[in-house]
Amino acid sequence: MDLFSSLDISASGLTAQRVRMNVIASNLANAHTTRTPEGGPYQRRDVVFETTPVSSSFEDVFRNVLDAPVAEVRVIGIVTDQSEPKTIYSPNHPDADASGYVALPNVNIVEEMVNMLAASRSYEANVTAIQAAKGMALKALEIAR
Repeated sequence: MDLFSSLDISASGLTAQRVRMNVIASNLANAHTTRTPEGGPYQRRDVVFETTPVSSSFEDVFRNVLDAPVAEVRVIGIVTDQSEPKTIYSPNHPDADASGYVALPNVNIVEEMVNMLAASRSYEANVTAIQAAKGMALKALEIAR
């Protein structure tokens, strides 16, 4: 694997984790939204990742088949969590049904915070990998002097 492939892989990880953090932030911001334009409470969203092989030429593809392939990560979609909303009894709430129950979003704030922490750590790991690759490239240039 060359320098640019490692940078591409880390950059794809940075992009994927940025999207994940944006979705988590949206989930946290809407944790108490009981009315949406689609009707009903906000539904939690989650990011789906996929790996794609890193290849730029026929030679790279051929080499990847023979060796262990390296892969980038990319976001293939954002899915809506279909679990049931939480309900609470609050007859004075404007969105309460005839029985006095309000449907709340299926967002667990603790789970979202843990997901945000994991995404942040993954983002930091990719930044560290980019810095390491940059450091190795600079050392290689120093050797050439």
